Amino acid sequence: MQRQKIDGIKSKFFRDIADSQDEKSLYAVKVKYIGRSGQLTKILKSLKDFSSEKRKMIGPLANQARREFKEAYEKRQKALGEQIDWEEERIDVTIPGKKAEIGSLHPITLVYQEVEKIFSSMGFEIAEGPELETDWYNFTSLNFPFDHPARDMQDTFWVKSTKEKLVLRTHTSPVQVRYMEKRKPPFQIIVPGRVFRNEATDAAHEHTLNQFEALVVGDDVNVGHFKYIAKQFFSAFFEKEVDIRLRPSYFPFTEPSFEFDISCTVCNGKKCPSCKNAGWLEIGGAGMVNQNVFVAAGYPRNKHQGFAWGFGIERLAMMKYKIDDIRWFESGNLRFICQF
Repeated sequence: MQRQKIDGIKSKFFRDIADSQDEKSLYAVKVKYIGRSGQLTKILKSLKDFSSEKRKMIGPLANQARREFKEAYEKRQKALGEQIDWEEERIDVTIPGKKAEIGSLHPITLVYQEVEKIFSSMGFEIAEGPELETDWYNFTSLNFPFDHPARDMQDTFWVKSTKEKLVLRTHTSPVQVRYMEKRKPPFQIIVPGRVFRNEATDAAHEHTLNQFEALVVGDDVNVGHFKYIAKQFFSAFFEKEVDIRLRPSYFPFTEPSFEFDISCTVCNGKKCPSCKNAGWLEIGGAGMVNQNVFVAAGYPRNKHQGFAWGFGIERLAMMKYKIDDIRWFESGNLRFICQF
Protein backbone atom coordinates (compact mmCIF):
# COMPACT_ATOMS: atom_id res chain seq x y z
CA MET A 1 0.00 0.00 0.00
CA GLN A 2 2.73 2.48 0.99
CA ARG A 3 4.89 1.37 -1.95
CA GLN A 4 2.04 2.20 -4.34
CA LYS A 5 1.52 5.55 -2.60
CA ILE A 6 5.20 6.46 -3.02
CA ASP A 7 5.11 5.46 -6.69
CA GLY A 8 2.03 7.63 -7.20
CA ILE A 9 3.72 10.62 -5.52
CA LYS A 10 6.83 10.15 -7.69
CA SER A 11 4.74 10.07 -10.85
CA LYS A 12 2.95 13.33 -9.96
CA PHE A 13 6.20 14.98 -8.85
CA PHE A 14 8.06 14.37 -12.10
CA ARG A 15 5.05 15.53 -14.10
CA ASP A 16 4.81 18.77 -12.09
CA ILE A 17 8.56 19.33 -12.36
CA ALA A 18 8.38 19.06 -16.15
CA ASP A 19 5.45 21.49 -16.27
CA SER A 20 7.16 24.18 -14.17
CA GLN A 21 8.18 27.11 -16.35
CA ASP A 22 9.85 29.47 -13.87
CA GLU A 23 11.60 29.59 -10.49
CA LYS A 24 8.40 30.42 -8.63
CA SER A 25 6.38 27.46 -9.93
CA LEU A 26 9.38 25.15 -9.53
CA TYR A 27 9.78 26.13 -5.88
CA ALA A 28 6.07 25.53 -5.33
CA VAL A 29 6.53 21.94 -6.56
CA LYS A 30 9.40 21.43 -4.12
CA VAL A 31 7.30 22.68 -1.21
CA LYS A 32 4.34 20.52 -2.27
CA TYR A 33 6.29 17.26 -2.18
CA ILE A 34 9.38 17.60 0.05
CA GLY A 35 8.62 20.74 2.03
CA ARG A 36 7.98 20.65 5.77
CA SER A 37 4.42 19.46 5.18
CA GLY A 38 5.04 17.91 1.77
CA GLN A 39 3.43 14.67 0.60
CA LEU A 40 6.65 12.62 0.71
CA THR A 41 7.76 14.27 3.95
CA LYS A 42 4.56 13.08 5.65
CA ILE A 43 5.39 9.48 4.74
CA LEU A 44 8.91 9.86 6.15
CA LYS A 45 7.50 11.32 9.38
CA SER A 46 5.04 8.43 9.72
CA LEU A 47 7.77 5.74 9.60
CA LYS A 48 8.00 5.76 13.38
CA ASP A 49 4.47 4.40 13.55
CA PHE A 50 5.22 1.35 11.37
CA SER A 51 6.48 -2.02 12.52
CA SER A 52 10.23 -2.60 12.23
CA GLU A 53 9.79 -4.92 9.24
CA LYS A 54 7.58 -2.46 7.38
CA ARG A 55 9.91 0.41 8.29
CA LYS A 56 12.87 -1.50 6.77
CA MET A 57 10.91 -1.91 3.55
CA ILE A 58 9.28 1.54 3.23
CA GLY A 59 12.15 3.65 4.63
CA PRO A 60 14.68 3.01 1.86
CA LEU A 61 12.01 3.56 -0.83
CA ALA A 62 10.95 6.91 0.65
CA ASN A 63 14.55 8.10 1.14
CA GLN A 64 15.47 7.04 -2.40
CA ALA A 65 12.47 9.00 -3.73
CA ARG A 66 13.56 12.07 -1.71
CA ARG A 67 17.05 11.90 -3.27
CA GLU A 68 15.56 11.58 -6.74
CA PHE A 69 13.28 14.57 -6.06
CA LYS A 70 16.18 16.76 -4.99
CA GLU A 71 18.28 15.76 -8.01
CA ALA A 72 15.36 16.44 -10.37
CA TYR A 73 14.68 19.78 -8.72
CA GLU A 74 18.30 20.94 -9.03
CA LYS A 75 18.50 19.76 -12.63
CA ARG A 76 15.29 21.61 -13.57
CA GLN A 77 16.43 24.70 -11.69
CA LYS A 78 19.68 24.75 -13.68
CA ALA A 79 17.80 24.27 -16.95
CA LEU A 80 15.48 27.17 -16.22
CA GLY A 81 18.46 29.36 -15.35
CA GLU A 82 20.07 28.64 -18.71
CA GLN A 83 16.91 29.77 -20.49
CA ILE A 84 17.22 33.37 -19.15
CA ASP A 85 18.28 35.92 -21.74
CA TRP A 86 21.05 37.57 -19.71
CA GLU A 87 21.59 40.20 -22.38
CA GLU A 88 18.01 41.31 -21.81
CA GLU A 89 18.26 40.95 -18.02
CA ARG A 90 21.52 42.85 -17.54
CA ILE A 91 21.47 45.96 -15.39
CA ASP A 92 21.94 49.31 -17.07
CA VAL A 93 23.76 51.35 -14.42
CA THR A 94 23.11 54.57 -16.34
CA ILE A 95 19.34 54.37 -15.73
CA PRO A 96 18.24 56.60 -12.82
CA GLY A 97 17.25 54.60 -9.77
CA LYS A 98 13.69 54.43 -8.48
CA LYS A 99 13.07 56.51 -5.39
CA ALA A 100 12.07 54.39 -2.41
CA GLU A 101 8.53 54.95 -1.15
CA ILE A 102 8.75 56.20 2.44
CA GLY A 103 6.12 57.51 4.80
CA SER A 104 5.69 61.11 5.88
CA LEU A 105 4.17 62.83 8.87
CA HIS A 106 0.70 64.34 8.66
CA PRO A 107 0.79 68.18 8.68
CA ILE A 108 -1.27 68.18 11.90
CA THR A 109 1.39 65.99 13.53
CA LEU A 110 4.10 68.36 12.32
CA VAL A 111 2.31 71.34 13.90
CA TYR A 112 1.74 69.41 17.13
CA GLN A 113 5.44 68.64 17.36
CA GLU A 114 6.43 72.24 16.64
CA VAL A 115 3.98 73.66 19.22
CA GLU A 116 5.13 71.23 21.91
CA LYS A 117 8.79 71.89 21.12
CA ILE A 118 8.43 75.69 21.43
CA PHE A 119 6.42 75.61 24.65
CA SER A 120 8.63 72.96 26.22
CA SER A 121 11.58 75.26 25.60
CA MET A 122 9.71 77.94 27.60
CA GLY A 123 9.19 75.60 30.57
CA PHE A 124 5.62 74.49 29.91
CA GLU A 125 4.38 71.03 30.86
CA ILE A 126 2.24 69.03 28.42
CA ALA A 127 -1.08 67.79 29.90
CA GLU A 128 -3.67 65.45 28.42
CA GLY A 129 -7.23 64.37 29.14
CA PRO A 130 -9.96 62.03 27.84
CA GLU A 131 -11.80 62.74 24.60
CA LEU A 132 -15.02 61.29 26.06
CA GLU A 133 -15.93 63.76 28.80
CA THR A 134 -18.62 64.23 31.42
CA ASP A 135 -20.99 67.17 31.32
CA TRP A 136 -19.38 68.40 34.56
CA TYR A 137 -15.86 68.79 33.16
CA ASN A 138 -16.86 69.88 29.66
CA PHE A 139 -19.44 72.48 30.68
CA THR A 140 -20.49 72.94 34.33
CA SER A 141 -17.04 73.23 35.94
CA LEU A 142 -16.11 75.76 33.23
CA ASN A 143 -18.95 78.07 34.27
CA PHE A 144 -21.26 77.30 31.33
CA PRO A 145 -24.87 78.14 32.29
CA PHE A 146 -27.32 75.23 31.96
CA ASP A 147 -29.12 77.07 29.15
CA HIS A 148 -25.94 77.89 27.23
CA PRO A 149 -26.32 77.24 23.46
CA ALA A 150 -23.13 75.13 23.37
CA ARG A 151 -24.96 72.41 25.32
CA ASP A 152 -27.51 71.99 22.53
CA MET A 153 -27.40 69.05 20.14
CA GLN A 154 -26.53 71.54 17.39
CA ASP A 155 -23.07 72.04 18.88
CA THR A 156 -22.35 68.91 20.90
CA PHE A 157 -22.15 65.16 20.28
CA TRP A 158 -23.92 63.65 23.30
CA VAL A 159 -23.21 60.00 24.09
CA LYS A 160 -25.86 57.68 25.50
CA SER A 161 -24.96 56.50 28.99
CA THR A 162 -26.85 54.84 31.86
CA LYS A 163 -24.78 56.59 34.55
CA GLU A 164 -23.91 60.21 33.79
CA LYS A 165 -24.18 62.62 30.87
CA LEU A 166 -21.23 62.08 28.51
CA VAL A 167 -20.08 64.13 25.53
CA LEU A 168 -17.34 64.02 22.95
CA ARG A 169 -15.41 66.99 24.31
CA THR A 170 -16.07 70.22 22.45
CA HIS A 171 -12.76 71.80 23.55
CA THR A 172 -9.60 70.90 25.47
CA SER A 173 -10.55 73.18 28.40
CA PRO A 174 -11.86 70.29 30.59
CA VAL A 175 -8.23 69.35 31.14
CA GLN A 176 -7.77 72.65 33.00
CA VAL A 177 -10.02 71.57 35.86
CA ARG A 178 -8.76 67.98 35.82
CA TYR A 179 -5.19 69.24 36.12
CA MET A 180 -5.95 71.81 38.83
CA GLU A 181 -7.73 69.21 40.96
CA LYS A 182 -4.39 67.42 41.39
CA ARG A 183 -1.88 70.28 41.32
CA LYS A 184 -1.37 73.53 43.16
CA PRO A 185 -0.06 76.80 41.64
CA PRO A 186 2.21 78.04 40.30
CA PHE A 187 2.28 76.08 37.05
CA GLN A 188 2.12 76.54 33.29
CA ILE A 189 0.79 73.86 30.98
CA ILE A 190 -0.27 73.34 27.39
CA VAL A 191 -3.09 71.00 26.40
CA PRO A 192 -3.04 69.71 22.81
CA GLY A 193 -5.78 67.32 21.67
CA ARG A 194 -8.63 66.35 19.43
CA VAL A 195 -12.10 67.88 19.88
CA PHE A 196 -15.50 67.39 18.26
CA ARG A 197 -18.24 69.80 17.14
CA ASN A 198 -21.67 68.84 15.85
CA GLU A 199 -21.71 71.10 12.82
CA ALA A 200 -21.76 70.96 9.04
CA THR A 201 -18.41 70.86 7.27
CA ASP A 202 -17.16 73.29 4.66
CA ALA A 203 -13.82 74.77 3.65
CA ALA A 204 -13.46 76.48 7.06
CA HIS A 205 -15.33 74.13 9.42
CA GLU A 206 -14.95 70.49 10.48
CA HIS A 207 -16.76 68.21 12.94
CA THR A 208 -13.46 66.69 14.11
CA LEU A 209 -10.55 69.01 14.69
CA ASN A 210 -7.46 69.53 16.79
CA GLN A 211 -7.07 72.21 19.40
CA PHE A 212 -4.34 73.60 21.59
CA GLU A 213 -4.57 75.73 24.69
CA ALA A 214 -2.30 77.07 27.40
CA LEU A 215 -2.99 77.65 31.08
CA VAL A 216 -0.76 79.70 33.37
CA VAL A 217 -1.72 80.09 37.04
CA GLY A 218 0.10 81.88 39.86
CA ASP A 219 -0.30 84.71 42.34
CA ASP A 220 0.62 87.66 40.10
CA VAL A 221 -0.23 86.52 36.55
CA ASN A 222 -1.73 89.20 34.30
CA VAL A 223 -2.65 89.94 30.68
CA GLY A 224 0.81 91.34 30.02
CA HIS A 225 2.28 87.89 30.66
CA PHE A 226 -0.14 86.41 28.15
CA LYS A 227 0.78 88.92 25.42
CA TYR A 228 4.49 88.33 25.94
CA ILE A 229 4.22 84.51 25.82
CA ALA A 230 1.88 84.63 22.80
CA LYS A 231 4.22 86.95 20.94
CA GLN A 232 7.22 84.72 21.68
CA PHE A 233 5.37 81.60 20.54
CA PHE A 234 4.00 82.94 17.24
CA SER A 235 7.29 84.61 16.36
CA ALA A 236 9.08 81.28 16.88
CA PHE A 237 6.41 79.26 15.04
CA PHE A 238 6.32 81.48 11.94
CA GLU A 239 10.04 82.30 12.18
CA LYS A 240 9.43 86.04 11.94
CA GLU A 241 8.47 88.95 14.19
CA VAL A 242 4.74 88.75 14.98
CA ASP A 243 2.63 91.32 16.86
CA ILE A 244 -0.42 90.57 19.05
CA ARG A 245 -3.73 92.47 19.19
CA LEU A 246 -6.55 91.90 21.70
CA ARG A 247 -10.27 92.55 21.18
CA PRO A 248 -12.99 92.31 23.87
CA SER A 249 -15.07 89.13 23.79
CA TYR A 250 -16.95 86.69 26.05
CA PHE A 251 -16.21 83.15 27.23
CA PRO A 252 -17.87 81.58 30.30
CA PHE A 253 -14.56 80.35 31.72
CA THR A 254 -12.61 83.63 31.48
CA GLU A 255 -13.19 87.15 32.80
CA PRO A 256 -12.20 89.44 31.19
CA SER A 257 -12.24 87.63 27.85
CA PHE A 258 -10.83 88.64 24.51
CA GLU A 259 -10.19 87.46 21.00
CA PHE A 260 -6.60 87.81 19.92
CA ASP A 261 -5.17 88.44 16.46
CA ILE A 262 -1.64 88.29 15.09
CA SER A 263 -0.12 90.51 12.45
CA CYS A 264 -0.55 88.98 8.99
CA THR A 265 2.24 86.49 8.33
CA VAL A 266 2.01 87.13 4.57
CA CYS A 267 2.30 90.92 4.43
CA ASN A 268 3.68 91.50 7.96
CA GLY A 269 0.73 93.72 8.80
CA LYS A 270 0.92 95.90 5.69
CA LYS A 271 -2.49 94.69 4.40
CA CYS A 272 -2.99 92.16 1.62
CA PRO A 273 -5.72 89.84 0.23
CA SER A 274 -4.72 87.09 2.67
CA CYS A 275 -5.78 89.23 5.64
CA LYS A 276 -8.61 90.92 3.70
CA ASN A 277 -6.60 94.15 3.77
CA ALA A 278 -6.87 94.33 7.57
CA GLY A 279 -3.25 93.61 8.41
CA TRP A 280 -4.37 91.14 11.10
CA LEU A 281 -5.34 87.46 11.23
CA GLU A 282 -7.83 86.14 13.79
CA ILE A 283 -6.30 83.26 15.74
CA GLY A 284 -8.26 82.33 18.88
CA GLY A 285 -9.72 83.23 22.22
CA ALA A 286 -8.15 84.02 25.58
CA GLY A 287 -8.75 85.66 28.93
CA MET A 288 -8.10 85.65 32.65
CA VAL A 289 -9.41 82.48 34.29
CA ASN A 290 -12.84 83.02 35.84
CA GLN A 291 -12.72 82.56 39.62
CA ASN A 292 -15.71 80.19 39.38
CA VAL A 293 -13.44 77.77 37.47
CA PHE A 294 -10.86 77.94 40.27
CA VAL A 295 -13.58 77.20 42.82
CA ALA A 296 -14.82 74.21 40.75
CA ALA A 297 -11.25 72.85 40.79
CA GLY A 298 -11.07 73.19 44.59
CA TYR A 299 -9.07 76.44 44.87
CA PRO A 300 -10.08 79.25 47.27
CA ARG A 301 -11.84 82.14 45.54
CA ASN A 302 -9.67 85.16 44.67
CA LYS A 303 -6.44 83.57 45.97
CA HIS A 304 -4.91 82.79 42.56
CA GLN A 305 -5.12 84.25 39.10
CA GLY A 306 -4.12 83.08 35.68
CA PHE A 307 -4.82 83.19 32.01
CA ALA A 308 -5.96 80.62 29.44
CA TRP A 309 -5.86 80.81 25.67
CA GLY A 310 -6.44 78.46 22.78
CA PHE A 311 -6.70 78.09 19.04
CA GLY A 312 -7.17 75.46 16.34
CA ILE A 313 -4.18 73.42 15.19
CA GLU A 314 -5.72 73.20 11.72
CA ARG A 315 -5.82 77.00 11.58
CA LEU A 316 -2.09 77.16 12.26
CA ALA A 317 -1.34 74.41 9.71
CA MET A 318 -3.40 76.18 7.04
CA MET A 319 -1.49 79.41 7.63
CA LYS A 320 1.95 77.79 7.77
CA TYR A 321 1.53 75.47 4.77
CA LYS A 322 -0.86 77.64 2.70
CA ILE A 323 -3.75 75.11 2.75
CA ASP A 324 -7.08 76.51 1.59
CA ASP A 325 -9.56 73.84 2.77
CA ILE A 326 -9.73 72.38 6.28
CA ARG A 327 -11.38 69.20 4.98
CA TRP A 328 -8.08 68.02 3.51
CA PHE A 329 -6.80 67.12 7.00
CA GLU A 330 -9.41 64.40 7.61
CA SER A 331 -9.64 63.26 3.99
CA GLY A 332 -7.00 60.51 4.18
CA ASN A 333 -5.82 61.56 0.72
CA LEU A 334 -2.23 60.33 0.32
CA ARG A 335 -1.48 62.81 -2.45
CA PHE A 336 -2.17 65.57 0.07
CA ILE A 337 -0.31 64.01 3.01
CA CYS A 338 2.79 63.03 1.03
CA GLN A 339 3.51 66.68 0.21
CA PHE A 340 4.79 67.24 3.75
